[in-house]
Amino acid sequence: MPFSVSWHTLLDELDELSESAELITPLSHDRFRIADVQEHRVIITLSETGDRRPLQRDQFETLYQRIQDSNNEFELDRLPADADPYPAVLSLHPRFEIDEERGVVAEKEGATDTQLTSDELDSSKTERIEPDGIDVYSDALLLIDALERHEMSDITALETDALVNLYTLCSDVQRNANELRKDIADVLLDRLHHDQPVHGQYGSVQRTGRRNRSLKDDELVLNAFEAAGIERERLTTVDTNRVDEALEVTELSESDVYEIDESEYVRKAEIDEEVKESRLQGLKDRLAASEEAETDDLRHEIEELENRIDDLTSFSTGTQMQG
Repeated sequence: MPFSVSWHTLLDELDELSESAELITPLSHDRFRIADVQEHRVIITLSETGDRRPLQRDQFETLYQRIQDSNNEFELDRLPADADPYPAVLSLHPRFEIDEERGVVAEKEGATDTQLTSDELDSSKTERIEPDGIDVYSDALLLIDALERHEMSDITALETDALVNLYTLCSDVQRNANELRKDIADVLLDRLHHDQPVHGQYGSVQRTGRRNRSLKDDELVLNAFEAAGIERERLTTVDTNRVDEALEVTELSESDVYEIDESEYVRKAEIDEEVKESRLQGLKDRLAASEEAETDDLRHEIEELENRIDDLTSFSTGTQMQG
């Protein structure tokens, strides 16, 4: 996995920390807080002195490479002087932790510990809350669960009922996501200007125009061209090709013969696949590191949601699909 993926996962974790979150360094046991998170560095504030220090991305990358090159762990006493905030911050990544007894910072699978102080560990656990009125949220949870329960590398091997469930959930996600997308686009239209892309974490959007036209009443079109010197016979059947040819040799404007409808819309300008990959990897890592009780709660919630749409995703006896 490239460092850029792990770096953006770490930045996501730092963004979710509370302002009061306090970490402790593994060697000097100094306490510090995260003051600012930037694309190329992390600013920390030492709790005892109030001094601010920038921790550079390239130094995190160097530590990352040292861990990779040393069988997934690196001895802390090999760190340069005053560098122990780096592994402390890195421990917030779901795949890295500090083992002070062994004196190493290591990359590992499964649950990992962080250098957050004990008080902060208790307060950092936040409950996931389902947003009200956002149907795609429930549909997406169900779809994720269904995808994880089936071997999707060869969908032709899936049972018919599994395919029906997946198709139904995909359809629901597409419909509800599109409705939400349109609502978001309506809000964005008031905030965007032409030819000025606005960037977010996963990509960018820009405002652009769409122009549709349709012919006016046939008799109105024929009369307009006849008055301009074009015989009716040339436009006996009014179609856009003949009309456009006639427009080229007259002084008539498009609006004389076409109903023109212009509208504004938001289109996707680009996708930052690297950021998406890093965020998705972070979500996978966090799920793998979650406590068993939290996983059971999520499973229970998904099962309840699945029961709600049972009528949509199951066949009744009278409507069995014929093989």
